Amino acid sequence: MKTIKFVLVTLFVFLGFIYALILLYVYFYQGEMIFNASKLPSDYKFEFEGDFEELSIPSYDNVKLHGILFKIKKPKGLLFYLHGNSGALDTWGNIASIYNDLGYDIFILDYRGFGKSEGVVENEAQVNNDVLFAYQKLLSKYKEDKITVIGYSIGTGPATYLSSRSNPKSLILQAPYYNFLEYSETRVPFVPDFLKKFKFETNIFITKVKAPIYIFHGDIDNIIPMYNSVELSKMLKSNDHFYILKNQGHIGMSENQEYLSDLNNVLSK
Repeated sequence: MKTIKFVLVTLFVFLGFIYALILLYVYFYQGEMIFNASKLPSDYKFEFEGDFEELSIPSYDNVKLHGILFKIKKPKGLLFYLHGNSGALDTWGNIASIYNDLGYDIFILDYRGFGKSEGVVENEAQVNNDVLFAYQKLLSKYKEDKITVIGYSIGTGPATYLSSRSNPKSLILQAPYYNFLEYSETRVPFVPDFLKKFKFETNIFITKVKAPIYIFHGDIDNIIPMYNSVELSKMLKSNDHFYILKNQGHIGMSENQEYLSDLNNVLSK
């Protein structure tokens, strides 16, 4: 009997030790787990068609962020685009022509550690501050009432935060999460909330956005399920709108013709 008790106690201690190691790993490396950065060498040459300008933007702590401004002649305005949690501008830049064809310049920012951007993403405040600094840089080139903020996937949280702290023409959310802290519980339910450095409380900041808000979500999205947008839609203002894209998953929304048609109408308002 004593032997069995000793084995059980030893097993529980061992499992507790392993659990503690997992929690420590998640705590210190969650930035890299959430933001799956793809790095590019500083001398990387982009080969996009059309006119584009690389921008180096010092953030609040002098870490240099990198983004590309894709330009057309006589643009109707600027789309400030925050991309998903993987890839970098060598691939994300491919969507630029889609938005240029709608008559707009588009700026796409690489987060810390992505592409040519310096540093490493460590916490939520860092991301939000970086986005604010990049936005201020573009305000030196465009009037704010001509800027539309677009966030996709992980970028929807920072996009909503940014719009709650500024006055863009409008905010467009592609496949947003209701609240990243809640969303993460479906992915890592074994990690206590107090250890998580990323909350991205879209549900809170969306109520502080004065600009018109337009949410787009695919009805077969199995990465960030559509119910996230359904819940967010309950907080929208009377002049906001929620668009459900039929047979659209999480990937490839910018190529969806229904989305582009609705987006063109939205941007024309």
